[in-house]
Amino acid sequence: MALILCSLFFFFAAGEAISTDPTVKTYIIRVNSDSKPAIFPTHYHWYTSELTESSSILHVYETVFSGFSASITPSQASDLEKHPDVLAVIPDRRRELHTTRSPQFVGLRNQRGLWSESDYGSDVIIGVFDTGIWPERRSFSDLNLGPVPKRWKGVCQAGVRFTVRNCNKKIIGARFFSKGHEAAGGIGGGIGFGGAINDTVEFRSPRDADGHGTHTASTAAGRYVFKASMAGYAAGIAKGVAPKARLAVYKVCWKSSGCFDSDILAAFDAAVNDGVDVISISIGGGDGISSPYYLDPIAIGAYGAVSRGVFVSSSAGNDGPNGMSVTNLAPWLTTVGAGTIDRNFPAEVILGDGRKLAGVWLYAGPAISGKKYPLIYPGKSGILSASLCMDNALDPNLVRGKIVICDRGSNPRVAKGLVVKKAGGVGMILSNGVSNGEGLVGDAHLIPACSVGFDEGDQIKAYAATGHATATINFQGTVLGIKPAPVVASFSGRGPNGMNPEILKPDLIAPGVNILAAWTDAVGPTGLDSDGRKMEFNILSGTSMSCPHVSGAAALLKSAHPDWSPASIKSAIMTSANTVNKQLQPMTDESTGNATTPYDFGAGHLNLDLAMDPGLVYDVTNQDYVSFLCSIGYGAKTIQVITRSPAACPMRRKPLPENLNYPSIAAMFSTGKKGVLRKTLVRRVRNVGDVNSVYTVKVEAPKGVSVTVKPGKLVFSDKVRELSYYVTVKIDGSNVVMGDSGAVFGSLSWVDGKHVVRSPIVVTQLDPL
Repeated sequence: MALILCSLFFFFAAGEAISTDPTVKTYIIRVNSDSKPAIFPTHYHWYTSELTESSSILHVYETVFSGFSASITPSQASDLEKHPDVLAVIPDRRRELHTTRSPQFVGLRNQRGLWSESDYGSDVIIGVFDTGIWPERRSFSDLNLGPVPKRWKGVCQAGVRFTVRNCNKKIIGARFFSKGHEAAGGIGGGIGFGGAINDTVEFRSPRDADGHGTHTASTAAGRYVFKASMAGYAAGIAKGVAPKARLAVYKVCWKSSGCFDSDILAAFDAAVNDGVDVISISIGGGDGISSPYYLDPIAIGAYGAVSRGVFVSSSAGNDGPNGMSVTNLAPWLTTVGAGTIDRNFPAEVILGDGRKLAGVWLYAGPAISGKKYPLIYPGKSGILSASLCMDNALDPNLVRGKIVICDRGSNPRVAKGLVVKKAGGVGMILSNGVSNGEGLVGDAHLIPACSVGFDEGDQIKAYAATGHATATINFQGTVLGIKPAPVVASFSGRGPNGMNPEILKPDLIAPGVNILAAWTDAVGPTGLDSDGRKMEFNILSGTSMSCPHVSGAAALLKSAHPDWSPASIKSAIMTSANTVNKQLQPMTDESTGNATTPYDFGAGHLNLDLAMDPGLVYDVTNQDYVSFLCSIGYGAKTIQVITRSPAACPMRRKPLPENLNYPSIAAMFSTGKKGVLRKTLVRRVRNVGDVNSVYTVKVEAPKGVSVTVKPGKLVFSDKVRELSYYVTVKIDGSNVVMGDSGAVFGSLSWVDGKHVVRSPIVVTQLDPL
């Protein structure tokens, strides 16, 4: 059985009293399960008899991970590290969430192709790790769905405003995990960073108080909903990528508090036991630092899932367009960046001198177009907090009755609008910083507000400085057919892979900008406590939104091809991805307008028209992953932390990390070597198309690089279903010129007249960290 996981960013669960000793912290302890003495009936009895007190234990892990999490002192953690049966002691860490046309945009059509062949994902179970769900939404109706799959072993966990009746044949299971969160508060985590659940704003249950989880769940698997919109924006029919797939909800993130590793790992353990096929997790590092795989519970939990046939989809993070900003780097994770779709909500700022500057807005209240108001930029004072429109930073005497220019950054975009409103401003122009460039996302502000790019913002600020400046904002409605599309979202996490550059990340991109999906009733569309608006749908942007697109896609492929492994599904999605936009031109970068590279989009943009019939797939076995871990220098004990099983690495000939049977190809050369350098890599493909097929290779070599492939032809038959080939990459280390990104790019495709099985090639000179 396979699962699919899409990385997200949030958490929850209930537990016993935790010590308030300020030196106590939460740790995740990896134990060698094979060492349990036979005298103990369970691992829990062993742990509490020999390793720690029962009152300190938060979670016991038995499926994707062997061990437990506990609230103990650093000295106790140090003692545990010395225990012969303890393989690792990992400090608990807080993670963040990576915050109706998109199914058609990725190539899905009614009664045709993958939707039809997969019966819309019927009976495939998607586990969503997020902030919970608002079960009453129409997107989660079970009308005309068949019975719950017999293999399902999960539960519907009741709690505050959530009963077993809130589950149905669509939402077939729901759990919440909060012990790690609550323990963090007991050790000085601070307000909003763990601690006791705030019952005034949260539900101690799977019910969603934040909205993020409801949005991602309906993006992946929402039913058809007619007359859907957000206050008239994006009006039409809303549906998820896999409308008939079943949903299992794992609430691991809590409103304004993030998600803790110990709770996320417990959700992985439960989901695999429950019988999910796909896991969608739009969660990533909260500190901008990627941990080694053996210290990363998301990577460890995902390996446990993938090794048992579960596909895991995760978000690439929202720290683009900076290089090396991609997160969730483990090769067994499918890491998803974000692109735009061909729908937008344009507006224009009309200045008093007649100039018109383009932007976007999603404000649903009374418009201000046609009337000009005084324009002011508080940042002119030189006070940073005023330029950012931070709380209490604006002087009402200066901004009352005016349109206020605010710089993006530090506090949430929607919070800036609230600050302007409280100070008496009538509207806001939100200006991108230089790092955001021209990338724009819409927000459901509480005040008329238009977001503009960096260049437009500079022009508006310069005009405001002339004195007696005026402006108005004109909204142009929902516009379809935007060109070019898709483009890589400015915020989408970018490569290279900071952990192992030999593995290209992100893997691909999917729609993640201005996505319409279901929303909670617990909070308004801004998510601000003061926003009392109730909306069935909301429009959000982020790699949190692109991740569930791929989770839904994996569910469709799993339904159409039940025997495919997670790696085969990933291969089909990657090798069929588009590298051009809908105008058949190379994809561009939203932040700069320049051409993009595989460091920005991975293998390309999701295209499900082609993924159902990819021709060839690159499969990866558990042993392949072990060889990869050996190749990056992990020892047997370290590998066992991830894989649960002892590993034997080759003593003499160390494998190359580039030789992992990945659908993309990266060749890394040392910067210190000159002259002609070469590296030969191997790949293995399995024919999943017509039995008697002949493929020939087509290479687009990176500039200044020689690429040869042997053999140049692959002949498949009834007896020959799988073949290997070798790729030799040759560069002149003295003369090759790497691009601005420090790499050059090309591609390798296997073609049979019907299929084009494409892999990006990345060649770089880089010394491993």
